[in-house]
Amino acid sequence: MSKLFKSFFRKIRLYLKVTRASGIARRYFVMNGFDGAMTAFGIILGSWIAGVSNPTVIVLAGLGACLAMGLSGFFGAYMAERAERERHLKELEKATHNHVDPIQYEASRFVEFYVALIDGLSPTLTAIISIIPFILVSAGWMSIGDAYIVSMILALITLFLLGIYLGKISKENGWLYGIAMLIVGAFTALIIFFIQIFLGA
Repeated sequence: MSKLFKSFFRKIRLYLKVTRASGIARRYFVMNGFDGAMTAFGIILGSWIAGVSNPTVIVLAGLGACLAMGLSGFFGAYMAERAERERHLKELEKATHNHVDPIQYEASRFVEFYVALIDGLSPTLTAIISIIPFILVSAGWMSIGDAYIVSMILALITLFLLGIYLGKISKENGWLYGIAMLIVGAFTALIIFFIQIFLGA
């Protein structure tokens, strides 16, 4: 079994190396993970300001956003990546007079799905993290007030960790990237707060 897993992951690394898709996957993960975290943060913050006390409303809104982002991300990325890979393969066929290494075809097919999966899962996962406290409220394990606090903290932690990851990718100071992400979150909170005041006025 271990040999099977090693062979599987070795093949994945080969496919990513052949297609040079690692960077693309990382960008999709960060960009869409950021979108998911910010969307959930916006839903939760807006619900808190509006005084929503029914956790089911927040859970359904959050899960609906997760589902929409996940599906649109997956299918959009799959179609875009497939078109790009097809173009690349045709260029290779033309340049090599149809003597393209079969690994190129295998790698392209794998990467189309792999990148789409990253694109679809990253916003879903980062958004769900912030919704978990409200699921606990529905189960009777947490109060709604505590859920708001915990979920917003989780959203900010998620943003901070995405910033740390960005810093690691760029080989720069991850803390600065993390703080920058937190500033974006705080800025978003201010915008939502002022919109609520304006609409409530």
